[in-house]
Amino acid sequence: MAPGHCRVLPLVAALAVLAPVSRAQLPAVPPRAAGVTVSGVVRDSVARAPLVGAWVQLAAADGAMTAARTALSDSLGRFSFEGVPDGRYALGFFHPMLDSLGVELPLRAVSVARRRPVRADLGIPSPARLRAAICGAGPLGEPPAVIVGVVRTARDRAPAAAVRVTVEWLELSFGRKRLERQRPRVVVTTAENGWFALCDVPRAGTIFLGAQRGEESTDLIELEMPAHGFLRRELYLGATRTVVVGDSTTPADTLSPPPARLRVGEGRLRGRVVTVDGNRPLSGALVRIADGPMTMADARGEWMLVGAPAGSRVLEVRAVGFFPVRRAVDVVADAAPVTVALSTFKAMLDTVRVTVARAADRHNSGFEERRRSGAGSYLTATDIMRRGALYTSDLFRQLRGVKLGYAYDTIATDMNQTVPADSISTVDRRILMRGMAGGWCLPTIYVDGLYFAEFNADALDAWVSPERLAGIEIYSEVTVPPAYVRARNGCGAILFWTK
Repeated sequence: MAPGHCRVLPLVAALAVLAPVSRAQLPAVPPRAAGVTVSGVVRDSVARAPLVGAWVQLAAADGAMTAARTALSDSLGRFSFEGVPDGRYALGFFHPMLDSLGVELPLRAVSVARRRPVRADLGIPSPARLRAAICGAGPLGEPPAVIVGVVRTARDRAPAAAVRVTVEWLELSFGRKRLERQRPRVVVTTAENGWFALCDVPRAGTIFLGAQRGEESTDLIELEMPAHGFLRRELYLGATRTVVVGDSTTPADTLSPPPARLRVGEGRLRGRVVTVDGNRPLSGALVRIADGPMTMADARGEWMLVGAPAGSRVLEVRAVGFFPVRRAVDVVADAAPVTVALSTFKAMLDTVRVTVARAADRHNSGFEERRRSGAGSYLTATDIMRRGALYTSDLFRQLRGVKLGYAYDTIATDMNQTVPADSISTVDRRILMRGMAGGWCLPTIYVDGLYFAEFNADALDAWVSPERLAGIEIYSEVTVPPAYVRARNGCGAILFWTK
């Protein structure tokens, strides 16, 4: 059922549609018998807030009423029916969220007697009850965490059936002399009404959710699982096309910037960028859809993206002196404006200077001694914070001689190569370095002096964030310090040090 449509209670017959008549033709209406008030509050137990805009219906259980009486819950979730005579009634409500949750709530029995007002509250069940109803009991009796929602098409918001919905997350564990990385995945297919449920996902932490059907898809959006283990998220499918911006004849193995490949579409999105401190407009902020069109906020902090790919996408907002922000957005018709608040890291830089002076050698790293030697390339904590990277891997988009690329097994390929479309995550993003033979290779990675085999960009981003880094060292093969030489493979090494 589409959002905004109202379901009539099962016990009530449908209203007949009457032709309009003039006031003179209306028969005299007898005065309504005195009655009592039936009132209550509709609550959303998942969001722990009142449920606004719920259609609440009251119907006689014995069929004495010819139609249900309907009330709309207000901003505090309140509803009220006046002049209800004595009798037995059925009370229920409808809200688009119920369809999204995939639940059908039973009606509540209400008795009115002796002209006494009745209080009858309604609500969406708690996360624990929903998890148990959707996924059943877990191995230890506790219902597993679950993600539910409805997939719709971005062009008309109609429910989309037979859509492949995927959730992924990163699991890191210490094995014998190495960090072991796993990327579990759960895949389901939407029902005829577009509904899906993903069970057995992590109870907390970061997950990556996306959907695909043929050439229509969403971005792989990053979400945080709530502590109560229940997440609801609508997804919108949209088609994209790729355009090349720049000189397409530039050889891929040169240091010249390659041509940009942008994803575009017919969507529009607008919003505003403000500061967290004072809610002031942030003029000149850069706003873009990931790998898509870009625009700039005006003097009032307002912006509009035109030609954006429709559907659920990732929005990136950056401004000099502020922490960058990435968030999931829905590029659909009549989408509400998106307000993004950025916080400054000026105070953070001052904290970093003090922290680094105190804890630069917490790991006995020798970072400062090697940096003074000038044998490699170095980023201090202050350098890292000034670059404003969202993720640690983003730092390698801006450094000479290193870059982000894809690795199929052990074969490193340029990041501009087409990624297979039959899966959301079929490739392994790696940090690549210019090797001794002139091509791109996989450097040796160390974190706090510990060697990590098979350490890809996703694992790095999950393991350490930019604000936790005290320094980075980058060495070609001939300049790698002796303590960090494992084998002569024609590639260098990268050392990460945390605070």
